[in-house]
Amino acid sequence: MQTHNTNVFEDESPFAPSFNVAPQTFQPIVRLARDTGERELTLMRWGLIPYWSKDGKPTFSTINAKAETVTTSPVFRDAMKRRRCLVPAEWFYEWKKTGEKTKQPYAIGLKDGSPFAFAGLWDRWKEKVTAQRLETYTIITTDPNELTEPIHNRMPVILKRQDYDRWLEPGEPSQLPTDLLQPYPADEMTIRQVGKGVGNTRNNDPSLIEPVNSESSDSTPNLLE
Repeated sequence: MQTHNTNVFEDESPFAPSFNVAPQTFQPIVRLARDTGERELTLMRWGLIPYWSKDGKPTFSTINAKAETVTTSPVFRDAMKRRRCLVPAEWFYEWKKTGEKTKQPYAIGLKDGSPFAFAGLWDRWKEKVTAQRLETYTIITTDPNELTEPIHNRMPVILKRQDYDRWLEPGEPSQLPTDLLQPYPADEMTIRQVGKGVGNTRNNDPSLIEPVNSESSDSTPNLLE
């Protein structure tokens, strides 16, 4: 399913919301349509498979791509040049280590409660025998901001709204928008401690993002694993 001429950040999405997104599941992303050059919302599987893959199976985790190597990594560099996308979200979960075998989940979003977009890349792989196509995506990560640095050395790239068009437009391969791959301002973000039910991907309902105590936005989450 694809939806054209949509602004997912202002209009209601045609896809059902998910409160516990897991790798290898199909999720909505925004890209530019090949024929019109306009934004389109479409479903892709989380975990990028490059078009040149022989068997469609990555040899390492590709749910994230590092900003520092995204232009040089064989898996991501071609997508960085030609197939950039936006990954819509309102919250994302991360985990803080509280003991040798225990972690506490947090939900992280923007202070104003508005939806936002991760910087993403997508690719299209085709199975040689059946010619069946599979479209997949990855989320780019960068250095942490002040809110996340005490817990983890990475955070997902959140793009400013004024940079969405620039990120999506193909442009010149020699002038890629790598300057946008920066930590999001910590003072514009908020965090809440949530229940551990998010640790089971079979749980998927609004209660997962409800706070379990009154911890303030000064708390620190554990970011990407």
